[in-house]
Amino acid sequence: MNSVNFVPKPRLRYCCRYEWTAMSKPIVLNFCFSRAMLLIATGVLVCAGTELQAAEVNAEADPHAQHRAMMNKKADSDAVTAAVRLHDGALVTQDGDAVRFVDDVIADRIVVMNFVYTTCTTVCPVLSAIFIQLQQRLDDRLGTDVHMVSVSVDPGRDTPERLKAYADGLKARPGWVWLTGDKSEVDNVLRGLGAYTPDFEDHPSMILVGDGHTGTWRRFFGFPGPDKILAAVEELKTARQVASVQR
Repeated sequence: MNSVNFVPKPRLRYCCRYEWTAMSKPIVLNFCFSRAMLLIATGVLVCAGTELQAAEVNAEADPHAQHRAMMNKKADSDAVTAAVRLHDGALVTQDGDAVRFVDDVIADRIVVMNFVYTTCTTVCPVLSAIFIQLQQRLDDRLGTDVHMVSVSVDPGRDTPERLKAYADGLKARPGWVWLTGDKSEVDNVLRGLGAYTPDFEDHPSMILVGDGHTGTWRRFFGFPGPDKILAAVEELKTARQVASVQR
């Protein structure tokens, strides 16, 4: 009887390097994903700064094709006016503090918000990298003029402890809050913000910039650069000042 020897093939991994300089210090974020996670029909994945382009994904073979396809969106998109419905859900921060989403987190603040989960290996590391850069650019304005919010789309696994470890790994400073909680509460918050999907792994790649005082919101799809995010922040601040003078 003939025998066949199978030689295991080395596991292929695709890696991206996202780097920039802030306050005279180089900052580098590396992230990788396996071929099994990303089935590329044609072309290659190219990573350069904030510009990410992906080849078409085989939707039938890849159950998370929609999530991968988000990386096809224009990296530096323009903001559009967003109609959001704020649900005052009972959530929990990375420090284990119980908070209400509207009363405690949004209140009358100007906030920049993204939507991630800690086991994500595709768009979430890029969104987090953008927030790291934004945190550096805000400097001492973070937590005073502007607040940053990251909402987990996988509250079932993203416990406060897990979020805390993830935030610490990114060197998140006070003024950048991470939120999780009971799935039903989190899902209601996400629905109101236009960030809910039945499969959290296919959540949209987007960033919201809003003013809790005026109720004005801007939505970025894809991977906007920090300059565009800060421009949206300044636009909301100016609109707030104008409204205050006109009263």
